[in-house]
Amino acid sequence: MPLPAHPRIAFLASPSPEAQAALAKLTAAHGQSAPGEADVICALGGDGFMLQTLHRHGPLGLPVYGMKLGTVGFLMNQHRPESLVERLHAAEATVLHPLEMRATTESGATVNSLAYNEVSLLRQTRQAAHLRVHLNGQVRLEELVCDGALVATPAGSTAYNFSAHGPILPLGSQVIALTPIAAFRPRRWRGALLRADTEVRLEVLDGYKRPVSATADSHEVRDVAEVSIRESRQHQVTLLFDREHNLEERILNEQFLT
Repeated sequence: MPLPAHPRIAFLASPSPEAQAALAKLTAAHGQSAPGEADVICALGGDGFMLQTLHRHGPLGLPVYGMKLGTVGFLMNQHRPESLVERLHAAEATVLHPLEMRATTESGATVNSLAYNEVSLLRQTRQAAHLRVHLNGQVRLEELVCDGALVATPAGSTAYNFSAHGPILPLGSQVIALTPIAAFRPRRWRGALLRADTEVRLEVLDGYKRPVSATADSHEVRDVAEVSIRESRQHQVTLLFDREHNLEERILNEQFLT
């Protein structure tokens, strides 16, 4: 839905001095609306703050335009406070579907969470994790000995997934990446590309001796027994990007950097 000529903007900022200074200037120039009464959210910070904003305010269904005032800004636009309203009107929209994580702990508790970048499982102690990989109810890998494993969305494929030597996924590809982290056995297994509607279940073997945690973006669950992951079709968020440097272009650029 197009923004009105004079959109009501909810400015949200990370605690950093730079972001707080930008917040003061932008609200003085454009006013401030509460997220529940706004037409668009403008997030000031880095990618971590953008993910916090999506988790906190995603259910409102508002488009989110970020400006980089943090360490990492892959999901952000450049911080140029001038002509903000014009930039908002000219921005390109990218719709993201998060992953749904359902984690069951060794004590039997169940925790549900969303992840816009990735769901990762990591060993909690010096002992390597032993995982069994199920896809749509069928065992595909009987035992993966590793530091962990992750499932990444296309938008998150350039983050932790890429650092773990996983593939970069084009937006709109309708695939997710299953990537091992420091796999010891099978040593040559590099992961898999899966249809986005695949249900991935990672079963923790011998969890009491070899405890494993699961993290959906920044939400961590300790001592998990199994984790089910699949792309959500019920949840979505819309990010706005300047046309000259949209998210699809950024993902392409990541694949040709030298």
